[in-house]
Amino acid sequence: MIRLKTCALALLVVAIGPTMTAAQSRPPLSEVAEIEDTLFVVALANEVGRKCETISGRWLKGYNTLFKLRGRANEMGYTDAEIRAYVESDTEKARMRAKGESYLKSKGVVLDKPETFCAFGRAEIAKSSAIGALLKAR
Repeated sequence: MIRLKTCALALLVVAIGPTMTAAQSRPPLSEVAEIEDTLFVVALANEVGRKCETISGRWLKGYNTLFKLRGRANEMGYTDAEIRAYVESDTEKARMRAKGESYLKSKGVVLDKPETFCAFGRAEIAKSSAIGALLKAR
């Protein structure tokens, strides 16, 4: 009886092993450029829309982008729980905020001057960038 249980356990480990290894070998979502970059673009557009009174975010387009992004992450093998943990993580939020502030500053945005967010947003809209596509001048 013990041999049968040991054999069954061994077969279970062999059957699950490749799946576990594949799941463990996936990089964190923050290291998946397709996911990270798209989320970053949406976050920047959201910040511009919040800080600038003359520019609004294209919220429906932004939500659609995020919905598609979740689907893409699922296709890559990430579960909804893993995705939720990534986007709700205080550590990831702080890292994304620092990355965004650094990027905005490099583009001439002064964080306590809303008009600089407006100038940045208008420039992004004018060049039809990924960020600009999520913004609309009022």
